[in-house]
Amino acid sequence: MGRNAVETVLGAAVLAVAAIFASFTYSTADIKGVVGYEIAAAFYKIGGLGRGSDVRISGIKVGTVEGLRLDPKTFDAIVNMTILPNVKIPVDTVASISSEGILGGKYVRLEPGNAKTYMAAGASLKKTKDFRSLEDQVGEIIFLATGGDKGGK
Repeated sequence: MGRNAVETVLGAAVLAVAAIFASFTYSTADIKGVVGYEIAAAFYKIGGLGRGSDVRISGIKVGTVEGLRLDPKTFDAIVNMTILPNVKIPVDTVASISSEGILGGKYVRLEPGNAKTYMAAGASLKKTKDFRSLEDQVGEIIFLATGGDKGGK
């Protein structure tokens, strides 16, 4: 009878520590969504970008990817983002998909332009750069290093 009580108390203590750890992780990891205005961007290729990914300017998180969909006419990937209300995005901003490293996650990188007018809620970015995977880059390097294909000779 005493052993069951000890196991129950120990189990409760483990669950309490796990709950504290999960709460701490959630509050410090900055994985919460952003409340603000929505904009969109169309990409030919997004390379594993997912809902909840960061939107960054100069490495600082300014938004969150809220959704991904396929344009039925152009078959481009449409990325819907929410941007912090105090961050004004110039209309000539360029969006690109970047990686945090070889094994890191993907995020949307915004390079603000110099325009004096700003994106309105619901607007779409006109300038985008598609995701270039590591395989694409290695293939280009090999192609350039070998002088390209010279008829198989």
